[in-house]
Amino acid sequence: MSKTQAVSFSKTGGPEVFEFVDIDLPPPSSGEVQIRHAAIGLNFIDVYFRTGLYKAPHLPFVTGKEAAGTVTVVGPGVTDFAVGDRVAYAGSDGAYSVERNIETKHLVKVPDGISLETAAAMMLKGMTAEYLLRRTFKVGPETVLLFHAAAGGVGQIAGQWAKALGATVVGTAGSDEKVKIALDHGYDHVINYKTENFLDRVREITGGKGVDVVYDSIGRDTFPQSLDCLKRLGMFVSFGQSSGPIEDFSLAMLAQRGSLFATRPTLFSYIATAEELKDCANALFAVVLSNKVRININQTYPLREVGRAHADLESRRTTGTTLLIP
Repeated sequence: MSKTQAVSFSKTGGPEVFEFVDIDLPPPSSGEVQIRHAAIGLNFIDVYFRTGLYKAPHLPFVTGKEAAGTVTVVGPGVTDFAVGDRVAYAGSDGAYSVERNIETKHLVKVPDGISLETAAAMMLKGMTAEYLLRRTFKVGPETVLLFHAAAGGVGQIAGQWAKALGATVVGTAGSDEKVKIALDHGYDHVINYKTENFLDRVREITGGKGVDVVYDSIGRDTFPQSLDCLKRLGMFVSFGQSSGPIEDFSLAMLAQRGSLFATRPTLFSYIATAEELKDCANALFAVVLSNKVRININQTYPLREVGRAHADLESRRTTGTTLLIP
């Protein structure tokens, strides 16, 4: 049995609970391969596990949901991957590590033309944008949408992708700098929610009609105003809660605002089978290779400095995508 390094926590709390530790790395089991990470994606879901908002399955726990790397060892029975394959994944806990074993059902091969760093930066965020725009609500040329956190990692990808689908794309951001970033990533209109009332601006932009769909990863701070941005029969898509969970959400609120629809999707429900994962990833790879969506890696941190990376993410000092480098 060999050893590798990983970041784990034994109790929930602030970034200071992280520890950089040596862990055992056994040979891969049947249906698994061993990979060496080239880069690891940082996401808000990692914060949710560290703080205890999402319950870790056990303690100590190595968090992290997405990464890319190279296959170094192939386990028994594996025929679809080989040593040297460039691979990426999103959805399997344990990414905050230098090396790891992983079931092949979580992996996709990274095509030529996409670097491992780019793959690590886009798997979770990009596949989230894919299911939101192409499956949760099918966005097209007639769609007018509102996307909160437009300068964030998912927001930057979603803005470009929605524009490529022909939609009218409205976003919100928390500073003039972030407004400029969003405008450079497909958004037709971006509202600085620190200086403007986003509900009033949405009504102004849409001539009082409202939008077809609101994509909201903010949660508490944007509710229930997000519902009020919707037109009759519109859809509220809550896919995160960076400001805290939504409380006191009554179904009657949907009726009162024009028979609205509401959903709380997760990526992992949309890529639950190997076929769904492959289709989702391939759609993402294709739109990136077409240059309709570009992936920006705006911050990198050594894996050992993951605590600093989490602090910067939570205080909204980051934009776009952040990578941890083992």
